[in-house]
Amino acid sequence: MEQQKLIQKIENSLYKGFIDQNKPVSTQFKPKLLTNKHHENVLYTLLQELKTCNTFIFSVAFITEGGLATLKTMLYDLNKKGIKGRILTSTFLNFNQPKMFKELLKLNNVEVRVTSEKGFHSKGYIFEHQDYYSLIVGSSNLTDSALKANYEWNVFLTSLENGEIINHFKNQFEEAWDEAFPLKEEWIANYKQHFELKPFVKHISPNALEINAEYLTNTLADSLAIQPNKMQIAALEQLKALRESGAKKGLIISATGTGKTYLSAFDVRNFAPGKMLFIVHREQILKKAMGDYRKILGGHEDDFGILSGTSKDIHAKYLFATIQTISRDGYLQQFMKDQFDYVLIDEVHKAGAETYLKIINYFNPKFLLGMTATPERTDKFNIYELFDYNIAYEIRLQAALEEEMLCPFHYFGVLDYEKDGENIDDTTELRKLVSSERVKHIIEKINYYGYSGDSVRGLMFCSSKGEVHELSNALNHEGLKTIGLTGDNSQEERENAISKLNSGELEYILTVDIFNEGIDIPYLNQIVMLRQTQSSIIFIQQLGRGLRKHNSKEYVTIIDFIGNYKNNYLIPIALSGDQTLNKDNIRRKTVNTNYIQGVSTINFEEIAKKKIFDAINNTNLSTLKTLRDAYSDMKNRLGRIPTLFDFIEHNSIDPEVIVGYSQTYYNFKLKMKESIPSLTEYEQSVLEMFSKEFMNGKRIHEILLIETLIANESISRKSFVQKLKDFGTYVDDPTIHSIENMFSLRFHVKNDIKKYKFKPIIEVVDEHYRFNVEIQKSLRDLNFKSYIEDIIKCAYVKNKKYDKTKALTLFEKYSRRDACRLLNWPHDDSSTIYGYRAKNNTCPIFVTYHKKDEVETSQAYSDEFLSPELFRWFTRNRLTLDSTEVKKIISYKESGMKIHLFTKKDDGEGTDFYYLGQVDIAEDSVKNETMPDGKGNHLSVVTMNLVLEQPVLYDIYHYLVEE
Repeated sequence: MEQQKLIQKIENSLYKGFIDQNKPVSTQFKPKLLTNKHHENVLYTLLQELKTCNTFIFSVAFITEGGLATLKTMLYDLNKKGIKGRILTSTFLNFNQPKMFKELLKLNNVEVRVTSEKGFHSKGYIFEHQDYYSLIVGSSNLTDSALKANYEWNVFLTSLENGEIINHFKNQFEEAWDEAFPLKEEWIANYKQHFELKPFVKHISPNALEINAEYLTNTLADSLAIQPNKMQIAALEQLKALRESGAKKGLIISATGTGKTYLSAFDVRNFAPGKMLFIVHREQILKKAMGDYRKILGGHEDDFGILSGTSKDIHAKYLFATIQTISRDGYLQQFMKDQFDYVLIDEVHKAGAETYLKIINYFNPKFLLGMTATPERTDKFNIYELFDYNIAYEIRLQAALEEEMLCPFHYFGVLDYEKDGENIDDTTELRKLVSSERVKHIIEKINYYGYSGDSVRGLMFCSSKGEVHELSNALNHEGLKTIGLTGDNSQEERENAISKLNSGELEYILTVDIFNEGIDIPYLNQIVMLRQTQSSIIFIQQLGRGLRKHNSKEYVTIIDFIGNYKNNYLIPIALSGDQTLNKDNIRRKTVNTNYIQGVSTINFEEIAKKKIFDAINNTNLSTLKTLRDAYSDMKNRLGRIPTLFDFIEHNSIDPEVIVGYSQTYYNFKLKMKESIPSLTEYEQSVLEMFSKEFMNGKRIHEILLIETLIANESISRKSFVQKLKDFGTYVDDPTIHSIENMFSLRFHVKNDIKKYKFKPIIEVVDEHYRFNVEIQKSLRDLNFKSYIEDIIKCAYVKNKKYDKTKALTLFEKYSRRDACRLLNWPHDDSSTIYGYRAKNNTCPIFVTYHKKDEVETSQAYSDEFLSPELFRWFTRNRLTLDSTEVKKIISYKESGMKIHLFTKKDDGEGTDFYYLGQVDIAEDSVKNETMPDGKGNHLSVVTMNLVLEQPVLYDIYHYLVEE
């Protein structure tokens, strides 16, 4: 970037920041306040600056292990690139834990010093970039709460090297750095002894204070009444309302670790049954549940009893039974059908099994409650129907994290062992899974990413029984303390291993087919995933093993070893809860993980992230089976045939995915073997047009017109223009003509016109719009009308992510056809655009950033970002500055032509491109050049630098440019 232009941009940004907030400037250098509110947290900006810097320095008084955890993946990637930094910290108030200092020593590319400066309380982060410095200074220490959750005040500034402020900060840092001493193991050992002599001087993080409060509440339950949390209060109110409505059954869907057992105990206390039956599938859960109930219900010890293989307290007021025992006729027949007023089934997603159905069909309680974290099933059994579709309460992982009901987690997606370019996949032989190189790789990663607490208590999920046992042996040989458990081990062996894990005799339990659910080990502080993700449900079940709060940990570390697995796309689906099957949504959830709530973070090593993108590109997410399963789940949940809008409302499949698969929802329902009223061929073609053209919400104008004409026979052009203005969207004559061209079919190519039966959908008669006669007739059929209204509802929701004041929204995705329509071209010329086309006073440019090898060889275009707001672009070859086409583009200002830039990472993304905005051509950047054609020839080409109206968003920019 030229120095003078950079100076001008920073001057403009400072003018906006300190003199006039209304000055329009680039966002790249704009001063801003970072507060952790409004979806812009300190951590996001910190990671952005780290990723693009040449070196960095941090001066922070307080650091926690959780704070370091949020940066470890980035620092690992920076180390591979040779980027180094320095951290200056302190022992002020004895806040910093000895173990945290040990974690600092793991950072190979970071030099750490400790100052003895009295009252050292600084909080500043400085980043040196190629041509400038950036600075974050304010209230945030290097703790996960301060970087992501707490309400903080930090200012972000940009400066050139000679700026007085940046030099003040640098000089202060260097002065303190020179007087500080290097962090070493010996000093940490001495500090630890000093630290442990002053236990009450320790400053515990907010997370730990919450955990300790919960721990004290639980352990002092005999003297303190346990009160329901926020989620439980809401659920109890809904359960009460459900019963008052006459319902006799209810279903609770609640993420693992959110207190379902306590919730049910509170409800039993409110219900006050004469007798209660609690059913689970494992005896060890039974004992824990009974203990929790005793805390809530109180009463005599004899009121509580167990019915299992080892205990037969069948006369207890509150009976806790295993399904295996109570389902036997010899025991079941001892109870009358109305023996229990309240029956509760835990892990009720298993209730499709014959033993559960036998119990449910036998007893006739006043109320039946089912509880599960995962009601979705693959065997088509309808759990919802079993409970009369009464979902009393539902809270999933994201909401539970937001409500701080779970232990925070730091997820690390790391690359599995790779040798000679060969990475672990689902065909890798056992001997390679347990090779000494892979074992050392595993140990390196689990040591680097660490754990919260005094000692590791980990659970490793392996790919096979063979790997469980052989890897356990190999890890033990390396000095770890592990044991392998599978379904072949008895309950007693499992409980013994869990006890040893708790006492510290074991560090890890390795398993494959057990511990996914139904096991409570709250002190787990590290989960290691050494297998491919088979389903998002199992992934969350396994991750959830560590999410219970416990006083021994502030967070849980999740380390996921990512290989060449075809199912890698399930990882962002599981972590985000995004069930849309929309590839672009899943890519965005991989690139930007800000959706995770609280202090929890999701981090992918760059190469591991690439494995996920490859899986997304190479996988057909919308197979018939996948769609059928999702459709079946939705139908089961609702107890009726769902609408398209139902899928949006319940965060399920994106309706556009359904339409992409089957053209219309009518066709889709036929493929689902539904018996539905038939539509005429023309009605189907109208549905197809509305579904494909307008349901995406990219332009709401057509939807507004359709909705108006459903309610009214006609509307004048003038009234429709006013309606658009009232809605707050943009409107001008070219847009109105474009809308008319869409409905008259003049915009469409011949094949589409044929598909839509050569009939204008909406006619213009005497300056009034109206549907054609055939559609007017069809709309009298409520069935056909309901399909149209369903599309309209979906379109309104989808339109919310678009800027309705503009034709195109920055950083959203559009196809070439979308561009033709939204730029108001009179005809769909998308098939002739290729890389770009100057037409109708606009010039959309479409760039595939990473081209296929054969394209690069034959046409060596080197289109590239020079910075987030500057793009070097090549015209078609065999053109020069004298070419008519080039002259038309470079004289865009004189003619008033608008140039728009669209780009995508590679062809794996399909037909849609990110819209990067309207661009200007940088002065003096237009040049005649040549390029090789792969055959020994050199072809003429024109290059120019395009200046974007706004710098590309950090996450999209790095997603596009990285290989």
